[in-house]
Amino acid sequence: MNREDPTTRKLMAWGVHGYTGLGLSLAFFSMIALLQASQGDARGAALFFLFNGVAMFVDATDGAMARLARVKEVLPAFDGSTLDNIIDFLTFAFLPALALPLLGILPTDQYWAALMPLLASGYGFCQTKAKTDESFVGFPSYWNLVVFYCYVLGFSTATVIALLAVLSVLVFVPIHYIYPSRTRLLRPLTVVLGGVYYIMYMAVSWSPSAEWAVPVAWASMYFVAYYTVLSLVHHRRIHRAA
Repeated sequence: MNREDPTTRKLMAWGVHGYTGLGLSLAFFSMIALLQASQGDARGAALFFLFNGVAMFVDATDGAMARLARVKEVLPAFDGSTLDNIIDFLTFAFLPALALPLLGILPTDQYWAALMPLLASGYGFCQTKAKTDESFVGFPSYWNLVVFYCYVLGFSTATVIALLAVLSVLVFVPIHYIYPSRTRLLRPLTVVLGGVYYIMYMAVSWSPSAEWAVPVAWASMYFVAYYTVLSLVHHRRIHRAA
């Protein structure tokens, strides 16, 4: 196959967009899983986190594929970034916010707290400078992971609300967080540690109620700590350069 053939290049580019579009199907089935969980289905929560985990993999890999296929050059009339943003907002902001009440993380009289990450992310996604070549500017929409830990570790309502409030405020603070697949600073180490983290996440997601799930979830926080520290170092380097 001649990769430089115009037809082949278009097929590859559309294939990448189709791969990104899988996120819509995953978001749909994540919603179904949440509804099942809210109706007492014991596997509903696990399926929600598993579908979300697959969506994380797609989101982490489609960018490299898009650059390899040069989709902007081959299909200039189709904006894959818009499709990606729609899917990211649904998957990593809207559905996690919905999961807070449906998974019983927030009690009925505290449902309002789920609006904090939703509204903050709505603002974040509309910022033209929310992403750079190497950074997320402001707290990225990792609300799926916030919900994951709140559910598996059984945080108290007060802790959940405090966590949502602090992270929602950080969306508006222009700290440069690392972009795991693009930030050059320690990128090989980040990718390796992120891969191990992903395996731990998927293992816990498969059986979030198992006795071993809690210690594994706590252990996986190593990457959260690493990500936070490296982001602060990355931000300081950018600030100095500026």
